[in-house]
Amino acid sequence: MQQTTNTILMIRPVRFRMNEQTAVNNYFQEEIDLKNAEINKKAQDEFDALVAKLRAVGITVIVEEDDIVLDTPDSIFPNNWVSFHGNGDVAKYPMFAQNRRRERRDQIFIRLEEEGFKIENIIDYTAAEQEGVFLEGTGSLLLDRENRKAYCALSPRADEDLFIEFCEDFEYSPIIFEANQTVDGKRLPIYHTNVMMCLAETFAVICLDSIDDKKERKSVVKHLKQDGKEIIPISEVQMHQFAGNMLQLRGKDNQRYLIMSEAAHNSLTENQIKTIEKHCPIISSSLETIETCGGGSARCMMAEVFLPKD
Repeated sequence: MQQTTNTILMIRPVRFRMNEQTAVNNYFQEEIDLKNAEINKKAQDEFDALVAKLRAVGITVIVEEDDIVLDTPDSIFPNNWVSFHGNGDVAKYPMFAQNRRRERRDQIFIRLEEEGFKIENIIDYTAAEQEGVFLEGTGSLLLDRENRKAYCALSPRADEDLFIEFCEDFEYSPIIFEANQTVDGKRLPIYHTNVMMCLAETFAVICLDSIDDKKERKSVVKHLKQDGKEIIPISEVQMHQFAGNMLQLRGKDNQRYLIMSEAAHNSLTENQIKTIEKHCPIISSSLETIETCGGGSARCMMAEVFLPKD
């Protein structure tokens, strides 16, 4: 099973704005003094520019327009509600914010089938919402598809029991830890694992400082090293510039690229950039509006498609 794909699904926003329902535990979100229509227009421009850069290197981007009727401010982050797997399985995930649950649309599956992808089974975890239990897709869980390991930083949006259930269903070994950030002098859980950690084929970018428990930190490092991944540590300050929110993809001729935002790229030291570029080139794009209002970045915008083709 390959770790990287050359096909992603992205949802072009029509009603993007700061989501008041997610702001309660996403400490990356900030208010912008702009009308919502202006914010959405800026987000669309940033979205289109990133899509163009990805397509220019041969990455297949399936763009689906959001549905204006649904009023889904965070639909630009599809990786939280769905994941697509190499055996034709699709997982649908329970979401913390009520207005994000409307993002789950069967139209997306129809579109992928029209594009020639095969969907065998849909494994639906969304009933957990009734119990107040959440697991937000590849925001909450980082999949090492080659080594069949799944990393998860527990938070109000990543439930331990549900994570273990996912690992049993999809045959992954669970690696569980807590990752925190300092908010107003307190250590509070980071809302998604994928803002503090990125797993590529031969390396991992990770904010080890966020894992306060020494045993847990050692365990994560041990697993990454065991699987031959070079560890590139980032600081908490860099994490706040979304330096952990990156995704490796394949373009033409199987060339790997690490995708990130301009803010993330600018936060990296020369040394860190050199280390990454030993493994693969970097593609970065400005996502300032999306990051500020949405509290998510490049990785959150891309749902990887590993489904088999007809």
